[in-house]
Amino acid sequence: MEEELKCPVCGSLFKDPILLPCSHNVCLACARNITVQTPEGETPVQSRASGSSDYDYLDMDKMSLYSETDSGYGSYTPCQLKSPNGVRVFPPANHHRHCSLTCPLCHRSVSLDERGLRGFPRNRLLEAIVTRYQQNRRSSASSSSSSSSSSSTAVKCQLCDRNPVDATVMCEQCDVYYCHACQQRCHPSRGPLAKHRLVPPPNRAAGGGAASGGGSGGPLPPATARKPATCVDHEAENFSMYCYSCKVPVCMKCLEEGKHAKHDVKTLPMMWKQHKCQISQALNGVSDKAKDAKEFLVQLKNMLQQIQENGVEFEACLVAQCDSLIEALTRQKAKLLTKVAKEKDCKLKVVRDQITHCTMKLRQTTGMMEFCLEVLKENDPSGFLQISDALIKRVISSQDQWVKGALEPKAGPEFDLTLNTDSLLQTILQLDFCQGKVESGPSVPVAPLLQLEKCCTRNNSATLAWRVTAPPVSLIEGYILELDDGNGGQYREVYVGKETVCTVDGLHFNSSYNARVKAYNAVGVGPYSKTVVLKTSDVAWFSFDPSTAHRDIVLTNENQTVTCSSYDDRVVLGTAAFSKGIHYWEVRIDRYDNHPDPAFGVARINTMKDMMLGKDDKAWAMYVDNNRSWFMHNNSHTNRAEGGIAKGSTVGVLLDLTKRTLTFYINKEQHGPTSFENLDGVFVPAVSLNRNVQATLLTGLELPKNTKQ
Repeated sequence: MEEELKCPVCGSLFKDPILLPCSHNVCLACARNITVQTPEGETPVQSRASGSSDYDYLDMDKMSLYSETDSGYGSYTPCQLKSPNGVRVFPPANHHRHCSLTCPLCHRSVSLDERGLRGFPRNRLLEAIVTRYQQNRRSSASSSSSSSSSSSTAVKCQLCDRNPVDATVMCEQCDVYYCHACQQRCHPSRGPLAKHRLVPPPNRAAGGGAASGGGSGGPLPPATARKPATCVDHEAENFSMYCYSCKVPVCMKCLEEGKHAKHDVKTLPMMWKQHKCQISQALNGVSDKAKDAKEFLVQLKNMLQQIQENGVEFEACLVAQCDSLIEALTRQKAKLLTKVAKEKDCKLKVVRDQITHCTMKLRQTTGMMEFCLEVLKENDPSGFLQISDALIKRVISSQDQWVKGALEPKAGPEFDLTLNTDSLLQTILQLDFCQGKVESGPSVPVAPLLQLEKCCTRNNSATLAWRVTAPPVSLIEGYILELDDGNGGQYREVYVGKETVCTVDGLHFNSSYNARVKAYNAVGVGPYSKTVVLKTSDVAWFSFDPSTAHRDIVLTNENQTVTCSSYDDRVVLGTAAFSKGIHYWEVRIDRYDNHPDPAFGVARINTMKDMMLGKDDKAWAMYVDNNRSWFMHNNSHTNRAEGGIAKGSTVGVLLDLTKRTLTFYINKEQHGPTSFENLDGVFVPAVSLNRNVQATLLTGLELPKNTKQ
């Protein structure tokens, strides 16, 4: 629990904690240190709390807080002014300054009004918990010290080598007692240790008492009743009601004349009991989970020894199985090589015979063609007509002979021995795997057979089909399909189920994937099938994605054409995602009115859709009008280039993830230098436009040549 009671700024236990609007707590002194002055007229968009007062006089030695694109989140950099002797110097107070405070945990910024830090409520509950925790810790330390030493109740230094002396301080962060000499030597108040909080040891804090009890000489001061919390806006009034709308306690004046006058309010005791009940119920669930986690840890620790023992036994069995498998493969090697040699000779003979036959037919056809050309040169009609009918029949007959499969190879270059090889290998694997099993009992399924004629790829998707090679001895409950990463890396599961056909989407373009499948049942998992290699498309064919587009985007032409119903720029993404390879696509301008500036490029899937592409840090784009263009990323405009677009123009985007660069083209010509470099990750094609522009997406294009740097 101690970590819950430490300030995120100083790392010590909370002292005078205040509650920020984000529900996080900081010490009052730490809040003064992290209060900063904002530039004139600039205020964060978060909720306001307070302004300049006697609580925030340290904010003049801070630099300005800069908000990030009006998100309300910001950061600050301390800037301290010091005199030559090291004393901090504060400029004269400026009564019209704007101050703000940034939460160190969630980085949410809040502006301060004229009350300064007094505008934040003081967390008296947390302060009371810290006090009880410190008293309990000191009482425990005092009891431990009393039982270990009968001659003295003083806490001894924990770092003295011999004859430890009485401790003078204790570090709350290190939880170590130091005497004066050891503290100066081992825990100086400078450098990283300067922020540690040193407190008197328990015997000193308790006034030197030797025994714990209810008397006046006991180590702990008697508990005192806490002063009731007062309203932040009306300091003379105690909290009496709870504003259900604002989720804060309020006083009667707040209800009569404050901003809570028309809000739904409830009595403070009722809400107090209700929230206590909710926390108790939530804690019951957490307690049950913690109990289950403890039991699970015990179970995992018991499994460690079992895994060690079973691992040794399984390794010995695996070695024996592999040795048997190697012997079986060696015996089959000669037979398979003989079959391959015979198949090769047969294919060579068929192809050679077809070459001879085709050469003869080609010679005959060529001779007939030359004869026909000579006949066509004759000017004697009667002589031509005497032989023309027969010649026409010969030409048609020759043409029919070529059409009837004469130009198709009778033997392919690939060897059709896959089924035979699978049958032999599966028999060996099944025999070796079942050697250690009881023959009369159930067994794991045999390896499935991938059906190559049904396996195919389309764009960046792959479809695989498989079947069992023989009637299963035992029931098959399902299949597990695995693919590698497209680079020969580790396999990963992509499908688990009973179906024998599966389509896998979202693969890399221009990549070769290895796929394999295995079956499982109640006994266990069977062996893998033979691996099949599937190659995805070299170029990407895709359209605009209506599911992720802004609601003002209008898509037509099977999601290939886009326009917008708003005068503001809206973003639409493509259906393809790229993380490797080289990709090129174009956008044709079908309508261009009033000289708008649409943007083209790439983006992350979570880029902002209600502003121009490139305004945030998740998009890289070129926006262009009728005369010039700029590159833009994270609202930074660079590389202005002359030349714009008009109706009928095409804007090309070249994403080269091998070089990690992005380049733009207008009307097939490179526009400007390489736009962006050092691109890494997953990118989606993106366009932003308004109602003055209509564009059509063109994909599956060849890569442009002669790219300039």
